[in-house]
Amino acid sequence: MKTLIIIPTLNEASNILILIKKIFSLYSYNVLVIDDNSTDGTIKKLKFLKKNYKKFKYLVRKKEKGIGSAHLKGIQYAYKFKYDFCISMDADGTHDPKEIKKMLILSKKNKYDVINTSRFLNKKSLSDWPAFRKLITKLRYFLVKIFLKTKIDSSSGFRCYNLKSINFNDLKKIKNKKYFFLIEILYILEKKGYKIIDIPTKLKFRVDGKSKMKVSDVINSLIELFLLNRRKKF
Repeated sequence: MKTLIIIPTLNEASNILILIKKIFSLYSYNVLVIDDNSTDGTIKKLKFLKKNYKKFKYLVRKKEKGIGSAHLKGIQYAYKFKYDFCISMDADGTHDPKEIKKMLILSKKNKYDVINTSRFLNKKSLSDWPAFRKLITKLRYFLVKIFLKTKIDSSSGFRCYNLKSINFNDLKKIKNKKYFFLIEILYILEKKGYKIIDIPTKLKFRVDGKSKMKVSDVINSLIELFLLNRRKKF
C-alpha cells in the first residue's frame, strides 16, 4: 500500500528537521512538504533533507498561499501519483508520527475513509496548553458542533485519507483555501456518506516558532461556518 505524508509549512525552520528525521526513523513512507515561500531558513533545511532522504520531496509555492490550499495541493499530488493513503500533519511538532501506524491499521482493517485525530476524546489531550489557547480551541469545536451538527474534531490537521475509496471529484466542491479547509473537507465527505472516525490523540503544545493563525483567519472561519451551514448541495 503506497502511503504519502503531506506537511504544509510556513516559517518552521526550528521544527522541520526534527519532525522529518523522526518520521524517517519510524517509516519508509514518502514525505511531501508544501511550503508557502518561508523566509526564516525553512527552505534551506528542506534542501538539506532532499539531499539526505530519497523519499523526501518538497514544493515551494511563491504565489498560491494558505494552509488549506497546501493540504489540497498535497492530496492532489497523492492522487496523481496513485497513492493509496494520504496522511496530513502539521510541521510544528504538535503531532506525534508514532500515531500514523495506528491510523493506517484502523483504516485498512475497518475500511474507514478518513481516520481523524480528536483532541476531545481524552481529557488530558490539551493538558500542557495555556488556558487561553485551550479555551479558543474548545470554543471552535463547540461552534462547529452546533452549526454543522457533527461530533468530529474537524479542525484537526492530523488525519489519514483512504484515497482508494474517496472520489476526488467530491473534493472539488471545497471552496475555502485557508484554515477552514480542514473543517469543510470533513463536512463535505461526511455529507457524502463517507465513513469517518475520530480517534484520541495527545496534542503537545508548540515549543518553538509561532502559530500562523491570524485574527483574520478566525473571522474568516466564523463567516465560512455560517455559509457552510446554509449550503444545500454538495
